[in-house]
Amino acid sequence: MLRKEDFMVIHALAQRGLYLCDIAKQVGVHPRTVRRALARSEAPATRPRRRGSRLDPYRADIDRLLAEDVWNAVVIFRELQTKGYRGRLSILRDYIRPKRAVRVRRATVRFETAPGRQLQSDWAEHRTRIAGAETTVHFIVNTLGFSRRFHFWGTDREDAEHTYEGLIRSFEWFGGVPEEVLVDNQKAAVLEHPRGGPARFHPRFVDLAGHYGCVPRACRPARAQTKGKDERMVGYVKHHFFVRYRAFESWAHLNQLAEQWLQAEADQRCHGTVQEIVAVRFAREASALRPLPTSRYDTAYREIRQVSWDAYIDVRGRRYSVPAQLAGRSVQIRLTLDGELAIYDGEQLVATHRVVSGEPGWVTVPDHHAALWAQTLAVEQRPLAVYEEVAP
Repeated sequence: MLRKEDFMVIHALAQRGLYLCDIAKQVGVHPRTVRRALARSEAPATRPRRRGSRLDPYRADIDRLLAEDVWNAVVIFRELQTKGYRGRLSILRDYIRPKRAVRVRRATVRFETAPGRQLQSDWAEHRTRIAGAETTVHFIVNTLGFSRRFHFWGTDREDAEHTYEGLIRSFEWFGGVPEEVLVDNQKAAVLEHPRGGPARFHPRFVDLAGHYGCVPRACRPARAQTKGKDERMVGYVKHHFFVRYRAFESWAHLNQLAEQWLQAEADQRCHGTVQEIVAVRFAREASALRPLPTSRYDTAYREIRQVSWDAYIDVRGRRYSVPAQLAGRSVQIRLTLDGELAIYDGEQLVATHRVVSGEPGWVTVPDHHAALWAQTLAVEQRPLAVYEEVAP
């Protein structure tokens, strides 16, 4: 930009009759700049220099995350902090606000519940990396209706046993049990729910509810809004936790980070609906929860297996040995969610194994088949001469 002093010099030299090219050479500008200056009646106003922002080096990172549909300012803020950003969250929000698309939401009626009254439960999936491999994480989210405090647990499947385990872990996380548990109509909990009729629950789900002293409830069919508080927490986990953490060393590492994140982030947030810190609101709800029972409900798989004549049973594609005297009989197995296999003959424990995932194979305890080997050694031994061909 032409400085004010140069503008005045150009006009003074022009009044003295100098040519444009001579004025330009003396001032050090192009002749066209001189012509434009002479056409103006006054010097151009000096524009204030724009101050640099601490956000400037990270604008490309922000735009990349927005392009990946990450619009949560807190999540982006945490990402930038790991890269050295030392500015305030408000600066980031001011940058994102003009870019945020307007979202139209359908109006609905909101129902509030009393402290300790209800827990809402739901499953969801997310693709991430565990131990270097692309993996589908099934995670159960359990939300207390009053305080909005929630707990989630990630695992490799969402069958009945994992549903019960997820609920129990949440009860233990909250330190108590609500009056009722509201679930979707997944078969792990609800066997049948006709329109306009009562739900028929899974017997083990009813057994678990009786053990913990809560009442099972099911959403009305095709009415997901009934548990809208939990639906929103599913989205919160996907767009906060799984954006903040994108790879894990193991399932245990995932759930360890989840509990750290729940304490440090989720419990400390100010909930937009109730306008209160979740942990503070939960402090008023905790006393309304029922105490945990003295014993933990057993969530292990329980099934019947037929023992083959070589004294093995099949479990998840592998064969595991049992004592030889049980060959040809039926046994009951108990398989925990972390892979401990126990085999029972009636009420008597007869064998234990560690279930190994992977390729099909055999897992053998030598003592199980000692009697079979003893019978093999007792077979009559004949001299080889008996089998020799007699020469003509």
